[in-house]
Amino acid sequence: MPVVVTGSIATDHLMTFPGKFAEQFIEGQMENVSLSFLVDDLVQHRGGAGANMAYGMGLLGLAPVLVGSVGSDFDDYDAWLQRHGVDTRSIRWSEVKHTARFTCTTDVTNNQIASFYSGAMAEASFIELAPVAARVGTPDLVVVGPNDPTAMVRHTEECRERGYPFLADPSQQLAWADGEMIRSLVEGADLLFTNEYEAALLKQKTGWSHDEVLDRVGCWVVTRAAKGVRVESRTADPIEVIAVPETKPVEPTGGGDALRAGFVAARQWGLGIERATQVGSAVATAAVEVIGTQEYDLPRGSFLERFAQAFGADAADEVAPHLPQSPRSA
Repeated sequence: MPVVVTGSIATDHLMTFPGKFAEQFIEGQMENVSLSFLVDDLVQHRGGAGANMAYGMGLLGLAPVLVGSVGSDFDDYDAWLQRHGVDTRSIRWSEVKHTARFTCTTDVTNNQIASFYSGAMAEASFIELAPVAARVGTPDLVVVGPNDPTAMVRHTEECRERGYPFLADPSQQLAWADGEMIRSLVEGADLLFTNEYEAALLKQKTGWSHDEVLDRVGCWVVTRAAKGVRVESRTADPIEVIAVPETKPVEPTGGGDALRAGFVAARQWGLGIERATQVGSAVATAAVEVIGTQEYDLPRGSFLERFAQAFGADAADEVAPHLPQSPRSA
């Protein structure tokens, strides 16, 4: 049965600032911020959390079903995703709005300032998952990624009602969502993904303690940048997985989406939580070492060599049979 990925589909407009944001802020004047930054370059790439995750899963041979809303400007992007193994037939095309756009500036310390225009994504709440399941079969997993907030709530509620296992990835929406909405997105998730900051924000806004979050989800995966990944559940001891050594990050945008793609793919292969987390870490490394969230590829030989260096030959031997023999190249 398929993995259904719901989430944003967007174009990314990425810029690089050759200084540090922190040096531009004046103490005592934060309520009157008015700044502009002269950037070195501007590149445009395909993006959106849902599409990024689906792309990574496609590279790993999963044939994920992408669910989201796009504009009439999506034709080339659609062809790209299909070419990389993504089922796009459940995407909704808006008749009046453009595909969403993400604009992000990154400084020399990898801090980011970003904004997001939702565009056609605002119509994602019109999408129901039942027709998707009728077309492709009952999903093994529904990823509820960052998206139009109403759509996220609707997809989560439908998963609970219909018994679809789901992965909660509230991500960027945690910043503005209230506690009630966040609780509704997390309750009953088979998997919950956050980074460290989002984990703290989730607990603050919901009023839940760390243990109370664990009571409500099957497994909580917390990404910690260079410190690696920590996985916790009520039924097993915590697992900590290192970040791949000697990673040379060029652009951090999309690393978390790639990690989720690798994790989900490995779980679909039948691998355990620790190995899945390692696969996710390795895919994330490939993603952050290039500019653009869908510009990386996963050549089998070099991927396995680096995986073995990071996690051991036995781990690589366990992963190897599941990697596509001829992975789709970006």
